[in-house]
Amino acid sequence: MPIHLIWGDDAAARDRAIDALINAKLDPSWSSINLSRLDGAESGQADQALEEARTPPFGTGDRVVLLQRSPFCNNCPSELADRFEAALDLIPTNSHLLLVNPAKPDGRLRTSKALQKRIKQGLAEEQRFPLPAIWDGAGQRQLVQQTAEALGLTVQPEAIDALVDAIGTDSARLESELRKLALRSTTISAELVHALVGGRATNALAVGDALLDGDPGEAVARWDALIDAGEPALRIVATLTGQIRGWLWVSLLEADGERDVAVIAKAAGIGNPKRIYVMRKQLQGRQPKRFLSLLSRLLDVEARLKLGAQPGDAFRDGLLG
Repeated sequence: MPIHLIWGDDAAARDRAIDALINAKLDPSWSSINLSRLDGAESGQADQALEEARTPPFGTGDRVVLLQRSPFCNNCPSELADRFEAALDLIPTNSHLLLVNPAKPDGRLRTSKALQKRIKQGLAEEQRFPLPAIWDGAGQRQLVQQTAEALGLTVQPEAIDALVDAIGTDSARLESELRKLALRSTTISAELVHALVGGRATNALAVGDALLDGDPGEAVARWDALIDAGEPALRIVATLTGQIRGWLWVSLLEADGERDVAVIAKAAGIGNPKRIYVMRKQLQGRQPKRFLSLLSRLLDVEARLKLGAQPGDAFRDGLLG
C-alpha cells in the first residue's frame, strides 16, 4: 500500500510505527537516496512530498517519504487538496507516502474522504495512536500494557497500576522508563517500579477523585504537586469545579431515572458520553448534597485565592477546614 495515514497524540507509539515501516520497506544501503523526511508545516514541503512519492526508488528496496505534521487531512487548502487528489493514482506501489499528524483527521475534508475510500479499498493503510483521556484509568492501564508488549516486556498487574500512578499518559516517559526497567528484568514487578521510577503523575481531576474517595491527605498531596509543578491555582479550581459540577448533574439525573448516556452527557456538559459509564461507577452510593457541599467549599477556596492567600493555605482552609 503506497499511502500510510498515521495519527494520534501518542508520540512514542507513532514513532515506533514509523520506524517499523521504514525498516520493513527500506534497503539501508540506499537510505540516503530513498528516504525523505519532510515537515508539512514548512512552506512547500507538502508539495515536495507528493513529488518525491511519485518517483520510483533507486537501487533495491522501496522509497519512503515521511511527512510529519501532514496538512492533507487537517486544514488543507483547496489548491493543495487538488494536487493531493491528482497524485493519489500516480504513486508507484514501491513508494510509500507516510502522512503523520498528532491530530485526528478531519472527516469533513474531501482529502480525508478520498483517503478513507482508498483505505476501504485496501489501497491505503491507517494506524491510530490516540492517548487515553486523563479520567480513563482502564485506557491508561491498556497504554502501559501495549507499550510493554511492543518492547517485549511482561508487566505484572500491580506494576501496571504503579506505572499509571507514576507516569499517567506521558507515553514518551513511559517508554523511557520501561526501557530502563528492562535493564534489570524483562518481567516488571511493582517492587521494581517503586524502586526505579520516581515521581507521581497528577492532574486536577486526580485531586477531585481523592476528594470523592474521602481522602483529604491524598487530595492535599496532589494539589501541592500541581502547585510545585507550576500549575496556576485558579486553573486547578476551575477544573475541579467543572468536574464536581459534572458529578452533580450525573447524580441528579440518575436519581431522576434518566438512563440515556447521551442525554446525561449533554446536560452535564461532558463531550464524551463514554465517560458517563466511568462516572456512574465512581458515584455509586454518593448523594447529590455531597457535591453541592464540595462546590460551596470550592467557592471559598477561589475567594481566598483572589484575596491573596497562598495556594496551599487556601486549599486546606477553604476546602478541608
